[in-house]
Amino acid sequence: MPSAHFQRALALIEAIHREDPHIETVDGVPWPGEALYAERVSAWVERLEPQASEPLRLAARCQHLQRWAIPRESYPTGWAGYHQWRAAQAQAHARLAGALLKEAGYDEPMIARVQSLIRKERLRRDAEAQCLEDAACLTFLEHALPEFARRHDEAQVVDILRKTWNKMSPRAREQALALELAPPVRALVERALSSG
Repeated sequence: MPSAHFQRALALIEAIHREDPHIETVDGVPWPGEALYAERVSAWVERLEPQASEPLRLAARCQHLQRWAIPRESYPTGWAGYHQWRAAQAQAHARLAGALLKEAGYDEPMIARVQSLIRKERLRRDAEAQCLEDAACLTFLEHALPEFARRHDEAQVVDILRKTWNKMSPRAREQALALELAPPVRALVERALSSG
């Protein structure tokens, strides 16, 4: 059963997510984009790890905490600029999560653990960090890939898919192959896997 701290933290986190100016509509219902993303990543974490720890569940909710505050355009174009932006985002998410978790009553070791997961430190060596990465990758494949593919040229999409696949655990790859993807999207995934 979730602790009182957990419930308080979720309320604080969700209040931040509701500030997202980007709105997505799902089945006619408007969602702040990052609230929807947090729901989806959390659902994947629970699917991959039904007994997920409290820190992992919190990290899933904070994965993109206030992401809109650092626009991608504020960093150089290209792969290096993208990595700089992602690193800045991870640090910002972890900092804000730390403040919210402290307000919710968590102690420093718990806060540090959640922050480590958000930053995905020790990826591949830390099963919970890998689970969070898997959940993020599966969320991208299941929900964001069709729109991403429409906005980028095919070669770039295939390259991103190859890189995404390489970050995933074998278990997550099995889940990815079982996703119901539209035929054109499935074809992009198959091309990425056959060329990588």
